[in-house]
Amino acid sequence: MNSPYGVFPDEVILQILARLPVKSVFKTKVVCKVWYKLISDKYFTNLYNELSVKIPMVLVQVSEPSSESRSSLICVDNLKGVSEFSLDFVKDRVKVRACCNGLLCLSSIPDKGVYYVCNPLTREYKLLPRSRERPITRFHPDGEASLVGLGCDLMKQKYNVVLAGYHRSFGHRPERTFICMVYDSELNKWRKFVSLQDDQFTHMNKNQVVFINGGLHWLTDSCSCMLVLDLGTDVWRKIQLPHEISCGVRSRVYLLELDGRLSVIQIYEAWMVIWVMEDYEKEEWRMVDKVSLRCIRGMVPGIFPISQNDNYVYLATHKQVLVYQRNSRVWKEMFSVKDSSTLPLWFSAHAFRSTLFSCH
Repeated sequence: MNSPYGVFPDEVILQILARLPVKSVFKTKVVCKVWYKLISDKYFTNLYNELSVKIPMVLVQVSEPSSESRSSLICVDNLKGVSEFSLDFVKDRVKVRACCNGLLCLSSIPDKGVYYVCNPLTREYKLLPRSRERPITRFHPDGEASLVGLGCDLMKQKYNVVLAGYHRSFGHRPERTFICMVYDSELNKWRKFVSLQDDQFTHMNKNQVVFINGGLHWLTDSCSCMLVLDLGTDVWRKIQLPHEISCGVRSRVYLLELDGRLSVIQIYEAWMVIWVMEDYEKEEWRMVDKVSLRCIRGMVPGIFPISQNDNYVYLATHKQVLVYQRNSRVWKEMFSVKDSSTLPLWFSAHAFRSTLFSCH
């Protein structure tokens, strides 16, 4: 049988195309009719997503110094370098609240309670329906949900958006009543449930939400455990961190993913210690690396791990994104801002992976 791709076997061509950046894949649509249909081909999109989710990147939302109303997205990739793209196709001033498997959850800046889900590389976006429940202004403390999470199931091609926060009556301190709204992409509607919680979260806790095993995970401010929402049962539970980890003035802990497993990174004094959860059901942890930070000692107080895999770790500072090569033990600057920025890069940095996941 003659291959529609010419002299090369079909599978070889598909494997090559599946390793291209998303923008390059879209450019190949003009080559022939067969390639034009590739983007909508289920086998190819699954192959592309399967390969691309193994390549971690860092996504940073940077405001333009000349205009606070405009911002751009900087994507830092250890293999392909730095690329820049815009969210102008959303037609709104937005803030990136969460990332998962190529999709972003965005909140409208001028219109509180308005949320979008988009794929910034394919430039698809979806305006989420407004909930019939009370507006998000009931949450504490800034009129937005305390926790925003996005869980994308690549195999089932569905996603959930989670908004959660403590209820606060007008003129009163926040209560322990924890309100959670979950958007289901298959049903195109929200569901609500209420529980009692007393955990607090730092800014980085809120940014670093990890979707694994059908649940969303947030590290709590106490650094002793993480709060987990099972999206299948709408039940909150807690997972304990390794007993060796302590959080104090000279110790900081961050939640990341490591090749499909939960991971925490502890930074203390001149060390960075990487832990990975070996057994999710038994909650068993193992230390996989201990990295000396002596060569960047001056940066340690303001450095934050953002994304990682077995080969390297991305970290963000006030004005730089660094990558640490775990095999060669080499540090490298991947990106830096020259202009004075109102907010440090780590404040708006998220772990990111490029996919062809559709938000529709």
